[in-house]
Amino acid sequence: MSGVRLLIVKTSSMGDVVHATPVVADIRRHHPGAEIDWLVEAPFAAIPQMHPGVRRVLPLAWRKWRRQLFAGATWRAIAATRRELRDARYDLVLDLQGLVKSALWARQAHAPLAGFDREGIREPLASWLYQRKAHVPWQTPVVQRCRLLAAAHLGYRIDGETADFGLVPPRAGWMPRSDYAVLIPNASRPEKLWPERHWVGIGQRMRERGWTPIVLWGGEAEQTLAERIAAGCDGDVPPFLRVGEMAAVLAGAHQVVGLDTGFTHLAAALGRPTLGIYCDYDPGLAGLTGPGKVLSIGGKGQVPTRAEVAALIEQL
Repeated sequence: MSGVRLLIVKTSSMGDVVHATPVVADIRRHHPGAEIDWLVEAPFAAIPQMHPGVRRVLPLAWRKWRRQLFAGATWRAIAATRRELRDARYDLVLDLQGLVKSALWARQAHAPLAGFDREGIREPLASWLYQRKAHVPWQTPVVQRCRLLAAAHLGYRIDGETADFGLVPPRAGWMPRSDYAVLIPNASRPEKLWPERHWVGIGQRMRERGWTPIVLWGGEAEQTLAERIAAGCDGDVPPFLRVGEMAAVLAGAHQVVGLDTGFTHLAAALGRPTLGIYCDYDPGLAGLTGPGKVLSIGGKGQVPTRAEVAALIEQL
């Protein structure tokens, strides 16, 4: 299989895409001549683009298209993406997402489609769309789930091999002027949030160490929160940064503290000392993973105290 042409399908969300990137290094290690493309939602395309082992990234705009499903431009864009997938002539398509949506898009490539069996998949109906199936227990941590699925379908083992995320951030468009730590206080759902006053306290500890607290944000409401936290700890708020630009900032941080969100997982994957605060999810299956020092705290309905977080920051 040295010259095999592969398409990885992992479309969203950001954290899930980050978790899948070690598959690329695994495949290239065992099949050095493999050509690997990646189908991903456009907002997260910068993640696989940061991996030198990915030949081509195919951005998918399904989140945008489904809001304008009856527009002529939408159907033309869908047809162009389907044509691009079909014309690529892959030897195998590997669906790491495990959803009906991802399986249907993967089938557009007109190549053998491999994925999870129905006992180890998020949406069992999706497994009926695969020609090749492999069993990976559902309770396996998410990074390992992706790696084991690829290994099963491509005929190699990963026993004892450390996950290699392999991400290389692009050149920074904006960077702090002095040593800094990063706070990530925003998340996709309000249930994931941690009290604002706690973030101010953590930022003050960073300032005491001589690091400027950089408070990240993504939307207008998030920017307002970031500015309040930065004002309370003499921190700084960057301008709006795209995913690749944000990766460059994360890669230069002395320390990162963030909620269970994509950028926190990205910081861990980039090897930064990172603490993940979980307020609405069990970190056992999707805790932080990376080559550096990473810690996760909290859980479903288990909001960590500021003292507990501060104690773990000392361990970083």
